[in-house]
Amino acid sequence: MDQSVAIQETLADGEHCVIISFPAAVQGVLCEGDSRQSRLLGLVRYRPGRGGQEHALFLYTHRRMAITGDDVSLDQIVPVTRDFTLEEVTPDGELYILGSDVTVQLDTAELSLLFQLPFGSHTRTFLQEVARACPGGSSSDELRPNGKGLPVDQSSWGQNKPENSLSRQNKSKSEITNMVRSSTITVSDKAHILSVQKFGLRDTIVKSHLIQKEEDYTYIQNFRFFVGTYNVNGQSPKECLRPWLSHDTQAPDVYCVGFQELDLSKEAFFFHDTPKEEEWFKAVSEGLHPDAKYAKVKLIRLVGIMLLLYVKQEHAAYISEVEAETVGTGIMGRMGNKGGVAIRFQFHNTSVCMVNSHLAAHTEEYERRNQDYKDICSRMQFCQVDPSLPPLTISKHDVILWLGDLNYRIEEPDVEKVKKLIEEKAFQTLYAYDQLRAQVAAKAVFEGFSEGELTFQPTYKYDTGSDDWDTSEKCRAPAWCDRVLWKGKNITQLSYQSHMALKTSDHKPVSSVFDIGVRVINEELYRKTLEEIVRSLDKMENANIPSVSLSRREFCFQNVKYMHLQVESFTIRNGQVPCQFEFISKPNEESYCKQWLRASPSRGFLLPDSAVEIELELFVNKTTATKLNSGEDKIEDILVLHLDRGKDYFLSVSGNYMPSCFGSPIHTLCYMKEPILDLPLETIRELTLMQLQTEDNGSQLEKPMDIPKELWILVDYLYRNAIQQEDLFQQPGLRSEFDHIRDCLDTGTIDNLSASNHSVAEALLLFLESLPEPVICYSAYRNCLECSSNLTASKQVITTLPACHRNVFTYLMAFLQELLKNSAKNHLDDNILASIFGSLLLRNPAGHQKLEMAEKKKAQEFVHQFLTHPEPLSLLSYSA
Repeated sequence: MDQSVAIQETLADGEHCVIISFPAAVQGVLCEGDSRQSRLLGLVRYRPGRGGQEHALFLYTHRRMAITGDDVSLDQIVPVTRDFTLEEVTPDGELYILGSDVTVQLDTAELSLLFQLPFGSHTRTFLQEVARACPGGSSSDELRPNGKGLPVDQSSWGQNKPENSLSRQNKSKSEITNMVRSSTITVSDKAHILSVQKFGLRDTIVKSHLIQKEEDYTYIQNFRFFVGTYNVNGQSPKECLRPWLSHDTQAPDVYCVGFQELDLSKEAFFFHDTPKEEEWFKAVSEGLHPDAKYAKVKLIRLVGIMLLLYVKQEHAAYISEVEAETVGTGIMGRMGNKGGVAIRFQFHNTSVCMVNSHLAAHTEEYERRNQDYKDICSRMQFCQVDPSLPPLTISKHDVILWLGDLNYRIEEPDVEKVKKLIEEKAFQTLYAYDQLRAQVAAKAVFEGFSEGELTFQPTYKYDTGSDDWDTSEKCRAPAWCDRVLWKGKNITQLSYQSHMALKTSDHKPVSSVFDIGVRVINEELYRKTLEEIVRSLDKMENANIPSVSLSRREFCFQNVKYMHLQVESFTIRNGQVPCQFEFISKPNEESYCKQWLRASPSRGFLLPDSAVEIELELFVNKTTATKLNSGEDKIEDILVLHLDRGKDYFLSVSGNYMPSCFGSPIHTLCYMKEPILDLPLETIRELTLMQLQTEDNGSQLEKPMDIPKELWILVDYLYRNAIQQEDLFQQPGLRSEFDHIRDCLDTGTIDNLSASNHSVAEALLLFLESLPEPVICYSAYRNCLECSSNLTASKQVITTLPACHRNVFTYLMAFLQELLKNSAKNHLDDNILASIFGSLLLRNPAGHQKLEMAEKKKAQEFVHQFLTHPEPLSLLSYSA
């Protein structure tokens, strides 16, 4: 989140908070003795009258999320002068690992301050800008803390998304040390060098050859991994976790501990804050094996899905390239109530990826679970240390450990029969009905993964605080929801079990212990191999100009549809000279391709006589659909493939787009009385480009419909079929069903519309999200936020909207009020609906993808007023 905007609002004329690819402001913790106070640090530049410039570090106290200048208060100004130093330090008696928080010491002649900053590219870029601002520092490549290089190259840090960095609760080193024995560690010189080296072509060639010859200089050594998963049902820790985490006599070398449903509150779901992260982190830290000292490597959380990675202190020096990412698969493909979090790292010379996922619920939703799994696999991407290389996916690791509440159920419909088989411990008979077993056998999910034999009773669902099966009204059937799977070589599972002693949740925790063979470097053999590679490379150097051949240069995408991925591929085959390739931007263009297109990988390295397959992925979303509808853009592009030290190759992309109601303006759809695909392209173009304000003086146009017919179809379907549907607007639908719904709307074949209530509900949300001008017009946005607590003023703002927008808003409010009348059945409440629809109906005109926290809450309050003070409205009073 760009907190530098809040700082900028506090500055005088001529002062500017430095803005770069990430903002030059970072949220940290000021450490003074035992005191820990949050501070916002901003690098501010001042340009006096006659050229030149000065810098200072502005320190602010602030609200948790600094949105505007009202949210921050200036605490201190530290001029960046010649006696100013900012050094990375390791507090006495502590260690530090790549991936944990960064401790920096700020010193001037007058003061000395200690800060902790969150790990990530956000912090790295901030430190880089501070280094440049120091007198004489503009050309400096490194800060020099205590004789150690603090790399300022952004590529040497994980490209963590800023929101991920901000959502973590910063923890001081001393606090963690009290909870975890030596819990923050230092990265070794070797791992440090690996993580910060500069990658030229020669380095890349050497690295590629080293990977090919890995067996010549490494040997296999076994390490013990503990993998645990626990769905805690929104509870706080109430019992010691050692029966789960420390049940084995031998202390594990590595701990991978995952949680689901950490917090079930609406605040956690919509605003991502939860105190339970700290509670469970502390509980895990206290439950680790007492016979070893452990270090926390990384914590990553997405709403209620949390993953923790610890290693023994003595292994810390061999951990490098730590990255963490999240993928939400909830409603609209991004809500974090379902999805996955992952941590990847290099352990010695073996790459490891650990994934914790919480997939879709309910027995009948196995296809949705399959889709969640595939989404996590395709969307989980980790940036590499070498910026010239494409992101790593989960599958590109030597060892993959996948844990979580996968939510696959037992298909046997007779609950009593299931319980009888459990009582008889006939687990293999019961396993025949297991959905995950069936889906893996059908190669629908987890292809190539292994799972140990299930010799323990199902881990779901119990009455909380007991070992009794669910006695609630729903009486859920027992199921093995909580699982651990693995993929890779040299992996031996030693145990796989549940832990009945823990009764905090309606699930039981599960653990699996592995011996995993890790490739360890023999330094002498490594040096010998490296020397051989370098000698061979010297002979090849500058021998020839690189040259490649392409299997295709022309690509045609036919009948492209909204949010339907199309992929075309081709092969790059290299000649006799190692080469780096990259798709580059054409003159006066910011990106190498148009927004609806992506090449994967977009850059890479090829050894002699090697080849790589490139996929061209075409995907039209809300950002690009409107201009394709209007004809302002077409499925046409030229890609330039550039070889380092070689020539350029040109690729032609063409195709046709099928216009859709998704991405069309409200007033345009109101004038389209026929399905959009039945209209001539020129008519669609004219109506899409028609200015909103001209709708009421349509002397040459027929009277428009009150609301778009497509919106009426979706709402009417839900009104007739889903008014009492549990989890409506909270559980995602199926992608295949969305394709069907879109086609029915665009062709007018509504009699053929057949889809689950959840898929239609998600289609409605996606329709509202795709509107180029939101339901509440951009021009009214600020007025709505200002009167979010004044119903009379809010109603007045709605009356100022154009008729079609006003009608849509009123129609939607009438529908949501009908849903609330059935809240006893659908379990919806006004806060849930206000949160979901607030950010769709009200959007920031500055073009931000998401509302920031303060604005999001005001948008919610604005909509909430209309839900709790309903007007006498009718769904039947609007024509479409």
